[in-house]
Amino acid sequence: MKIKYKIALYYTLSATLMLIAFAGLAYYFSAKSRKAEYLERLEYRARSIANVIIEDGNVKVDLLRKLDRTTFQDLYKETILVYNPGYDLLYSNLKDTTIRTNPALLAYIKENNLYSYDKGNGEVVGVYYTEGTVSVIVIVSSFDKYGFQNLQNLRQILLIELLIAIVVLVGVGYFFARKMVQPIDKLVEQVDSINANNLQDTQVAVKGKDEISKLGANFNTMLQRLSESFHLQKSFVSNASHELRTPLAAIISQLQVALSKDRSHEEYVTLLASLLEDAENLSDLSNGLLQLAQSEMRQEGFVGSDVRIDELLLEMPTLIRLKQKNSSKVDIHFVKVPDNDMLVTCHGNENLLKVLFLNLIDNACKFSENNTALVTIDFFTQYILIQIKDNGIGIPPIEINKIFEPFYRGQNALQIRGHGLGLSICKKIVQIHNGHITVTSSPTEGTTFTVMLPHL
Repeated sequence: MKIKYKIALYYTLSATLMLIAFAGLAYYFSAKSRKAEYLERLEYRARSIANVIIEDGNVKVDLLRKLDRTTFQDLYKETILVYNPGYDLLYSNLKDTTIRTNPALLAYIKENNLYSYDKGNGEVVGVYYTEGTVSVIVIVSSFDKYGFQNLQNLRQILLIELLIAIVVLVGVGYFFARKMVQPIDKLVEQVDSINANNLQDTQVAVKGKDEISKLGANFNTMLQRLSESFHLQKSFVSNASHELRTPLAAIISQLQVALSKDRSHEEYVTLLASLLEDAENLSDLSNGLLQLAQSEMRQEGFVGSDVRIDELLLEMPTLIRLKQKNSSKVDIHFVKVPDNDMLVTCHGNENLLKVLFLNLIDNACKFSENNTALVTIDFFTQYILIQIKDNGIGIPPIEINKIFEPFYRGQNALQIRGHGLGLSICKKIVQIHNGHITVTSSPTEGTTFTVMLPHL
């Protein structure tokens, strides 16, 4: 069932139940009021009869018979019974009918002075009346013809009103349900038109400040993220396939040339050295792609721990020498000495942080004229500040905003071995740790990368 039909149905059912409850209460209190009013009327009638028949200390029922013959009855199907305190019947307006009144009832009326009850054809009121030394028990019963007729009319009116109200509620409920669901229908219609081809240029219309508009805004944010992810995926697949194809093609071509004829020992050694270089290049590229894929995972996917950044950086010289296999140097300096270890401790993933600084320091060593990277450590109120500086060729200003894109390499760095993955990996690792990374560069002073990580 559609939401608008559910809204209309629930609205109609709830409103109908409320109307039925109100109509039931109105009928109940009307019936209760009718009964109380009619019993009060019967009581007044019984006391009036008792007051008429007691005169000069005697009970004069003849006067009551005379009044009964000469006047109209005030009440419909009225029955009048008059008893003395000994429960003897003194008067009855019933003819040719055997009168049977339970003595226990008469005793109860005599004891309590007043009693009322319902019977099949109406209400009954009994009164024990005393005037002077004379007492009588008067029982009056009648059927409230006009009261019950009014109740029946009220019941019919309420039923007709309920039927009309239900019809109106169905129409009103459906109208308002359509109005309420209309933005959702428009949102669904716009979402149905979105596909992978128009994802980048599509957004749903957002109006108002209600929950539906908030849903639309969140959906637009999700579209933007998906668009960025699709774009990144396409770029990644395109560039990765291109980068992987190059070393593989080189390896295949060299092997084909080597197998075309017999070679000397020296030629095989030269060929194997070239193949080893291409294989190392391919290994570096594969590791870079793996690190990039890992860095694009959500932060919740990593197990965090407290990492001493200064101790991590002190491991870098050894790791750089193992990676570059040359005389690269890493100079590490503290701007100020921390008096608390937490000032240089970051909560994060140790392996990713190691990849971050290894990539930055490796680049600094490769691009420095003397293969030396200068690393400084400082700390502030909330962040640890690490700067990695080289004295190399610098980055052109027009390219400095693109260096963190995957597979992007500056025009002045094409002659240096690399794939353009390291800095994009570094940026994502810093973002995962809620930090910041910036770069400044000059052709004469080299390039400086600044990493800010929150400390404990």
